[in-house]
Amino acid sequence: MIWQDVMVSGIYLISSFILFWLGKLVYSATSPAFHFKEELVEKDNAALAVAFSGYGFGLILAIGGVMVGPSHGLDNDLIDIGIYGGLSIVLMNLARLINDRLVLHSFSTVDEIVRDQNVGTGAVLGASYVATGLVINGAISGVLGGVVETLAFWALGQLALVLAGLVYEKITPYSIHDEIEKDNLAAGIAFAGALMGVGIIVRHAAAGDFISWAVNLQEFGLEVVLSLVLLPIVRFLADVVLLPGQKLTDEIANQEHPNVGAGFIEAFSYVGASFLIVWSL
Repeated sequence: MIWQDVMVSGIYLISSFILFWLGKLVYSATSPAFHFKEELVEKDNAALAVAFSGYGFGLILAIGGVMVGPSHGLDNDLIDIGIYGGLSIVLMNLARLINDRLVLHSFSTVDEIVRDQNVGTGAVLGASYVATGLVINGAISGVLGGVVETLAFWALGQLALVLAGLVYEKITPYSIHDEIEKDNLAAGIAFAGALMGVGIIVRHAAAGDFISWAVNLQEFGLEVVLSLVLLPIVRFLADVVLLPGQKLTDEIANQEHPNVGAGFIEAFSYVGASFLIVWSL
């Protein structure tokens, strides 16, 4: 019995590796502007490495939504893995198009990643991919839902991430797009943390059993609003509690050499607060 369980687990693990490999192939195939291996190995492009690491982690999170949950027998499980795993890859790469154009909408992310090797841009894109993976994980891992429900909550989750980008731009005294375009790594890291924090809460909102459209959409909407309200509150508290006597804005955008450590502090604040909120819900 033990060996049988090990063999079944091995089959699931191999299936997940195959899905990840397919996801990497799709990433390369949908990135005609650059050669992935050349950028990483020959040009040492750290910005692309950060962005792809976020994509890879997001893809693993999305695949995890397929792998967890009750088993319905090996044959049925493999069918579900094939269907929802393939769907996860498609949704992750559709999200790349959305995030690249709407989250950082003021400049070409491809130019920033490939030409300028802007690590701040890579951090934001990587975080948006992780957040997308979290949303897909939540949408797929619920019980009693199907493909339609998964697509709906993925789309709503992407909308929430775009709104988070707009809200974050409003609550920061500086232009987040201008700072990132100027290679301000601290600003990129802080924004990345905000997106991941929202993604963690939206993942919780999308997860769980599907009861009805009315009930699930109401709960989803409330938690998305909560995640957006979280952004200005956490930024204020980070100034007061974590950096008393100093301001994040001054450290991140108002000095000649932006304080990358301050960017990490702000990013940590959003991620940490989002976990506390999810655990409290």
